Amino acid sequence: MLDWNPALYLRFADERTRPAAELLARVPLSAAQVRHVVDLGCGPGNSTELLVQRFAAAQVLGVDNSAAMLATAGQQLPQARFALGDIAHWAPEAGCAPDLIYANASLQWVGGHETLIPRLFSLLAPGGVLAIQMPDNRQEATHRLMREVARLPEFAPYIADADKVRTDILPIGAYYDLLAAPHAQSALVDVWHTIYQHPMESAAAMVQWVRSTGLKPFVEGLPQDLQAAFLAEYERRVDAAYAVRADGQRLLAFPRLFLIAQRQA
Repeated sequence: MLDWNPALYLRFADERTRPAAELLARVPLSAAQVRHVVDLGCGPGNSTELLVQRFAAAQVLGVDNSAAMLATAGQQLPQARFALGDIAHWAPEAGCAPDLIYANASLQWVGGHETLIPRLFSLLAPGGVLAIQMPDNRQEATHRLMREVARLPEFAPYIADADKVRTDILPIGAYYDLLAAPHAQSALVDVWHTIYQHPMESAAAMVQWVRSTGLKPFVEGLPQDLQAAFLAEYERRVDAAYAVRADGQRLLAFPRLFLIAQRQA
């Protein structure tokens, strides 16, 4: 996959940071309890900044597989540390068991959640917290239409399997069961859904929103001369799928899944 575009991602920084803030608000840790924090899939640092603000005395590490994202994050937050790495296989340095592992809108790109989530939980220090937020929007029109357009004859040869472009997350109850089982050594497991309704000025704006995330792997594999055609057809379908509201805006429904789990002290 080509590198991520921080500027495009941050065009909707307020909307993208809102669930990050709401996830952090539910973390049951005081600043005095936290020495080591890890932001898995930190992106351009908008979520990491929230962690630095809340846990000012802690060592905060952001991990991402995008050099461009990390460069932006490092410029914005010199007080944090950032490392290039694969969040699917990340493990802390010896003697640095994290008090908080925080993953905002990143683990949906990683498969094997049945083993990944318990493994991350096991890496926590006693009393530590695993906090995860993931988009749960594969069945929303924005994402169904990506797959529809990808199956058209002119695009399908370049996109192997539209249904497997992004990992499908588990049902919410499955995440609860992974961490609430008696052997998990959890003191708290809290899972919930929120459906955000983001006003967008146009279908084109909605395409720009998803182009920096979910739409990216569909478009980047196409020859240059087909990318514009794909985007035009996708935008046409998005325009038809989302009604114009009373103020001229479109409402982008965005379901997100949240998970908080705390280890026994």
